[in-house]
Amino acid sequence: MTTALLRTAGELQARARTGRRAVVMTMGALHEGHATLIRAARRIAGPDGEVVVTVFVNPLQFGQGEDLDRYPRTLDADLKLAGQSGADVVFAPSVEEVYPGGEPQVRVSAGPMGARLEGAARPGHFDGVLTVVAKLLHLTRPDIALYGQKDAQQLALIRRMVRDLNFGIEIVGVPTVREEDGLALSSRNRYLSPTERRTALALSAALFAGRDRHAAEEALRARAREVPSSRARAEALSALGESRAAADAHAVATAVGGPAAIRAAARQVLDEAARLDPPLTLDYLALVDPDDFTDIGDDFTGEAVLAVAARVGSTRLIDNIPLTFGTFGAAS
Repeated sequence: MTTALLRTAGELQARARTGRRAVVMTMGALHEGHATLIRAARRIAGPDGEVVVTVFVNPLQFGQGEDLDRYPRTLDADLKLAGQSGADVVFAPSVEEVYPGGEPQVRVSAGPMGARLEGAARPGHFDGVLTVVAKLLHLTRPDIALYGQKDAQQLALIRRMVRDLNFGIEIVGVPTVREEDGLALSSRNRYLSPTERRTALALSAALFAGRDRHAAEEALRARAREVPSSRARAEALSALGESRAAADAHAVATAVGGPAAIRAAARQVLDEAARLDPPLTLDYLALVDPDDFTDIGDDFTGEAVLAVAARVGSTRLIDNIPLTFGTFGAAS
């Protein structure tokens, strides 16, 4: 299959459409994480549908002093990887094509959620993201759009924009792809020196430590629920030599823990990485409700996101994992 490289919205809109169109938006420098998104788009679109990959480095989402100028641009390699992964089209417009009148005077506001975490660290970033996503959705006119869960806050905001503004497009999140050592795939990983990369592994290690603490707490709560409180049953358990284990389960399950303990387990790993050479500099560690990216409370149930952002050298990295609360042992 030959993958077409198109530069204008007119060229894209002139293509005949038969099945569903699925779009994967990227800023280029494609890697296996993007390939996973494209393959997922191919499965969803089906053999009669069309997969469009956009490659556009959006200037609106880069703040002053960020890496717009040095952001990698590898269109030839991107075209090859996209085609191998199942893309029918790579849509790589110029800045003038996307913003024909210069920087747009009217933009999409990310609202309160866009000012938290990533938005607090990078003011205006999500306004720029949502503005270009809205533009590209209009230019590509897909039925489905796929985004990686590594950018969890971005994904949540896109879902909210599409819902609040009635875009009528299905948004699909695709799980984070990791390298063998656990580091989340990112175009910015190429900036890391070997020693910086070793330090950067603390991001995923911290998340995994939080996940393990969460899984242990959920398992203990499940065990506690299974232990009856009646004296007769307790005596029977004691006769079987199980009462001590049951008591331990009760004690740990009802001890101070929950979200605070999960954050603490992750923070310990990050604190240790701050003493490495080169050190990790933490921007934030948060355990949040994915609907609005506010911190969860001790009585929270449902899906949550444990998220981290940090700098190693001059490179800023983000990562996250989903956790499920209240289902006694079900952790993602």
